[in-house]
Parts: sequence; C-alpha cells; structure tokens
Amino acid sequence: MISSIIGITFDCPNSNELADFYVKLSGWKKEISTSEWAALRTPEGVLLVFQTVKNYVPPVWPWKNGEQQQMAHIDFKVDNLPETVEYALKCGARKSDIQFYDTSIVMFDPAGHPFCLSTVSQ
Repeated sequence: MISSIIGITFDCPNSNELADFYVKLSGWKKEISTSEWAALRTPEGVLLVFQTVKNYVPPVWPWKNGEQQQMAHIDFKVDNLPETVEYALKCGARKSDIQFYDTSIVMFDPAGHPFCLSTVSQ
C-alpha cells in the first residue's frame, strides 16, 4: 500500500529555470538538476519536481472550456500576505487579475502554473 508522497511533478518548458524560480521564492535547496528534470525538497520532505516538456502549453486560469486547464496547484502558507506577494513578484511571478478570497492571492509562476499564497492553514 501507499505509505507517503515522494514528490509532485510539474511539466514546464525548462526544468532548471522553473526550479530556480521556486528556490528563490521558497529558499529551499535544489536537489536534482539535469536537462530533463530538476527538483527541490520541501521542509516536510516532499520533492517538487519540474520536468522539461517540448512544446509545453501553460494552463489557463480561471478555467475556460476548450482551453488547457490546470491539473494541480500549490498552496503556500505565508505569515505576511502583502509582503510575500511583493517578494513573489520580484522573483518573477505574476499576480492573477482575478482573485476569490481575502486570505489568499493567486499568482502564476514563470511557466504559467497558478499557485496560491495563503494565510489560512489547511
């Protein structure tokens, strides 16, 4: 039976560039770096893995019928939402024009994956 999650993989146009974005954003260390794969480990031990995919198409958010849709996104717990949003922008993220909650902000990484910065613990 399954005992734990080893990692979560995200397709992207350049695995190392996207991993470097998340290293800068999170401060976590990159543990894997090849031309096809790159990964960093969360404090909980889960690998965030980035896989280079030729002809990558970024997801569309919010969802639109007939368009490439997101398959997953990361929710990051933060202590200071405005400060972290500003830092994420400096790292190369973009803020979504559409927001749904006061306690979280939807951002996009450089490959177009949505991620949330949130003050709410799950």
